Amino acid sequence: MAFDIDKYTATSVSVNWDDLDLEQYREHPLNDQSLRTLRYMTDVEYHTVCYTRDLLTTPSHKEAEMSSFMTMWNREEFWHGEALATVLGHHGIVVDFDELKATRLKLGWKDRLDPIKQSLLGKLVGADFVAVHMAWGAANELSAIQAYNRMADLEKDPTLAVLLKRIAAQEARHVAFYTSQARDRLAKSKRAQTLARFVLNKFWAPVGSSIMDRSEVVHVMNHLMSGPDGRKAARRIDASISAMPGMKGLAIVEKSLDKLGIAA
Repeated sequence: MAFDIDKYTATSVSVNWDDLDLEQYREHPLNDQSLRTLRYMTDVEYHTVCYTRDLLTTPSHKEAEMSSFMTMWNREEFWHGEALATVLGHHGIVVDFDELKATRLKLGWKDRLDPIKQSLLGKLVGADFVAVHMAWGAANELSAIQAYNRMADLEKDPTLAVLLKRIAAQEARHVAFYTSQARDRLAKSKRAQTLARFVLNKFWAPVGSSIMDRSEVVHVMNHLMSGPDGRKAARRIDASISAMPGMKGLAIVEKSLDKLGIAA
């Protein structure tokens, strides 16, 4: 079924947490391992604005559906960051845009060059860039859903679980957009299939790898994706990616976990 962009933009709202009793965390806090993972998730969600900035220099932003989606997507991801930051705030951990700015400054020239690299890549690849962008976005959003659901199951805190499931439900709509676009565009171009397969296999890494210290990436992957259940979640992501035209056999998530030394 085709993704209805008009329905999506008309029904896009910020994730709600006003009805959740977050004050309980003052007396019954989450454990340190979970808080560290939530902090990582918060930083990644807040950084969506940087990804959007980079994509505005590429062919993707020239298409009406893409522009509409990216506007709503950026907005929803920002509110995911706000919701998670509120949970952290009830544990005395303050995360705001000064933190985001500090992380970006730490990246130095890499952050300033990213929009230029994206622009040049878009011009070199042309229309097929959008297919690659959609396949990459699908992989990221599929990973996000698994991460939030795994976190909800592992923590077993009912309040946090409700919030994470709400975020995952919005991420599911993001997946629907990316995968529907990727499948359609990849099916129409063998060149796009070749490019997307090469880029995913060569460069994809867990979301946040480009902005967070390796130690933090390893922590989160160990927390959420280690052991038999974690590997099952990884294989579900890989199976969805592999089902896209020209992507059969790709196992980029399991491959990345192996590279990080995450135990199966």
